[in-house]
Amino acid sequence: MASTTNVVKVGSRKSQLALVQTNTIINKLKELNPEYEFVVVTMTTTGDNILDSALSKIGAKDLFTRELELALEAGEVDFVVHSLKDLPTRIADTLVIGCVYKRDSEFDAVVMHPKHKGKKLEDLPENSVIGTSSLRRAAQLSRKFPTFKFENIRGNLNTRFKKLDEDEKYDAIILAEAGLVRMGWDDRIAQVLTSDECMYAVSQGAMAVECRAGDRKTLTLLSDIHHQDTAIACIAERAFLRRLEGGCSVPVCVSTKLSKTKLTLTGGVFSIDGKQCVLDTHSKDLPEEPANKKMATNGHLFAAIVPGNIDPALCHIAEEVGTELANLLLATEAANILAEAKEQTARAVMEEKARKEREMVEKTKQGEVTAECLFFKDGQNKAFSQHQMD
Repeated sequence: MASTTNVVKVGSRKSQLALVQTNTIINKLKELNPEYEFVVVTMTTTGDNILDSALSKIGAKDLFTRELELALEAGEVDFVVHSLKDLPTRIADTLVIGCVYKRDSEFDAVVMHPKHKGKKLEDLPENSVIGTSSLRRAAQLSRKFPTFKFENIRGNLNTRFKKLDEDEKYDAIILAEAGLVRMGWDDRIAQVLTSDECMYAVSQGAMAVECRAGDRKTLTLLSDIHHQDTAIACIAERAFLRRLEGGCSVPVCVSTKLSKTKLTLTGGVFSIDGKQCVLDTHSKDLPEEPANKKMATNGHLFAAIVPGNIDPALCHIAEEVGTELANLLLATEAANILAEAKEQTARAVMEEKARKEREMVEKTKQGEVTAECLFFKDGQNKAFSQHQMD
């Protein structure tokens, strides 16, 4: 049995996919550090409780991470595992992303209703209903399929599959390919969307491990699974998103190419209805000879990611690529598109808040107030004034 000093408590959401991802990290760490024992501590996040509202209408920027981070700050767990796309580009000063695990597929995938087995999106009839909780996906795909109707669909993967197969509402749903493969459901994938068809979300397909900033033991443990190419790509993408102040509240998308000598980032900003878009690409050469990986960084983080065992010079370049690309877009019509999208989302958030408050009044009368209703009533409501989610 491991001594108490070698016991690591790991925080995770309770969903099946979250636990699969958490155990992927744990199994790799066990392989490299057999003397350690890992104990999983599960918890439910706000985002897990609110299932009948589109993500963009809720307004909080830490829906799937807040409770995990509070447990981390309180010392109840040593690290937590996230889908990196769920993690805000700005996190508490006391916390850091200790490592970014090797990225799986960054692309989106189409899952068809059984009646459309063997078809692709282009084979579906006009007015088909496509389920997605992502403004990014809906905005891009509505340009290619203007007759399709894009409807919100929430819940974990199991829930979304059940809604697709049993409700007869959706002709297809769009999900991240990585999640489907991790769950062993890749046999349901009807089509993988290329970047030409639908550019992906910032950091999609990558898992991140968050820990306390001063926890040298955990940071050292995580450094062995910090994947350089994934971290470099995600630093560029997160720097891009951070500068735009975008996220789930606006349709922002990326596509990254990384070779030994060059980092290229393509970014896009779309209006919510998909009718307007601005795309641009920015690249920088990478040094042929890596600098000393032990060089001092003065504690500098790159989009909240620690350099760890990665050459800090590469991290700096990646951060510059993302920030500079965002600045290029902000000097164009993209700035107005972003501003309008944020205004539209802010209005939608307030309308959703009012709807929830009416619902809470009715449920209070019936003695059925839920945690979901309380979220829209208590102090977390201040998130509505921020109305940006990463």
